[in-house]
Amino acid sequence: MIRPIMKDIFFLQQPSEPATKVDVAIGQDLQDTLLAHRDACVGMAANMIGVRKRIIIVHMGFTNLVMYNPVLVAGRQPYQTEEGCLSLEGVRPTKRFEEIEVSFFDQDWQAKRLTLTGFTAQIVQHELDHLEGIII
Repeated sequence: MIRPIMKDIFFLQQPSEPATKVDVAIGQDLQDTLLAHRDACVGMAANMIGVRKRIIIVHMGFTNLVMYNPVLVAGRQPYQTEEGCLSLEGVRPTKRFEEIEVSFFDQDWQAKRLTLTGFTAQIVQHELDHLEGIII
């Protein structure tokens, strides 16, 4: 189901709660909502659709990846950049890592660990910030 984009700053600043297996359907809502905004968005956190759960989706070229309870395990090669957000207007400066390792559960609730680089790593870091209530 396509959900409206949350723009309430107070809500977005609240840390998200851990996801459970019963929250897997939220991943589909993230898929549908990201698809509806594909011209302006490459990733989303569940709080962006009004759900304070630790779930993100990231566009990875030809596919989207939903991560449940993602955790940044390591970050290498910090750099400064600017980012925008569908929940906010304009762009803001931020610090990111060129390469990251992230652990998470997939939709089958299997533990996964990925090393990501470049723009995909940047998207994941932006969405992880959302889960902590950090707004760029």
